[in-house]
Amino acid sequence: MTVGLDTSVVLRLLTGQPAAQAAAAVAFLNDLQRRGDRAVLSDLVVAETYFALRHHYGVKKSDALEALHRLFEDGEIQATGGAGDVLATRGIASAKPGFVDRLIHRASVTNGGRMATFERSSGKLSAVVVLGR
Repeated sequence: MTVGLDTSVVLRLLTGQPAAQAAAAVAFLNDLQRRGDRAVLSDLVVAETYFALRHHYGVKKSDALEALHRLFEDGEIQATGGAGDVLATRGIASAKPGFVDRLIHRASVTNGGRMATFERSSGKLSAVVVLGR
């Protein structure tokens, strides 16, 4: 069975605060693993966690992206969308287009779709129409 984690659980895992909730989150993951179940994160949760780390916790962009990337490295937590692959992009912290724009792109082009945008930097990605050129 899979269990989708919400942003509040992921933030506790990454920040360790509040300590009691962080410990409960770790215990929950350990219990899932013992049962042979797995935790999953949607792209929406990953994006929301990224913004919470940046704007509520004051975490630097590169550190927030690295922390999120580490969540997927050991396979205990799996991405349900493209976040794991996007986070593995070399230089993602300084990439143009940025992390969230790349998540949106990934969701748009899955199964042969396209993405429309006014963001010129997104024009270098596949299957993108830049409006207003």
